[in-house]
Amino acid sequence: MRKLGWNFLKPLHTVFCVFLAFAAMAGTADARPASPPNTANYPAALANQVRHQLVMLPFYSPFDHLEFQVKGNQVVLLGQVVRPSLKEDARAAVSHIEGVESVDNQIEVLPPSPMDDQIRRAEFRAVYGAPGFDIYLIRSVQPIHIIVKNGHVTLEGVVRSQTDRNLAGMAANQVPNVFSVTNNLRVENS
Repeated sequence: MRKLGWNFLKPLHTVFCVFLAFAAMAGTADARPASPPNTANYPAALANQVRHQLVMLPFYSPFDHLEFQVKGNQVVLLGQVVRPSLKEDARAAVSHIEGVESVDNQIEVLPPSPMDDQIRRAEFRAVYGAPGFDIYLIRSVQPIHIIVKNGHVTLEGVVRSQTDRNLAGMAANQVPNVFSVTNNLRVENS
């Protein structure tokens, strides 16, 4: 029986070295910094990522309202929140998105007020307890946001129809101890 020597392994060694050389070249190609996408739909894709990050915030409630604007690689955060930590959480979540270079956090933290807290609870029961509004309550992120600041109520968000918009406004106006109600609800697909 004949032993296989170095001559048999030499072609395999050569193939292995070539394979390693190609792998090293591929690794250096991937190590180059990625250039920002120059496609026409990049702002829309970035906006979708920002929207996703904001609605996934763990303490985002129907008593908070977050909006944003995308200006190139800058994101401007707008809206009102009850908890100061949510303002920072929103900034942190958006700043980690690939392509975002800066975040201008203009979110307003609503002043703490036991009276406003009472109005928030009453408004939630009135609006989401209205006939036919259970469809909005079962969603993971409620589409109607109730912003209360110093006894003044603003409804923000999206509803299915003009009738639902009107019903939500009427329900919000029924709550006692409210100075004013502003109905900024938008109708889907309009």
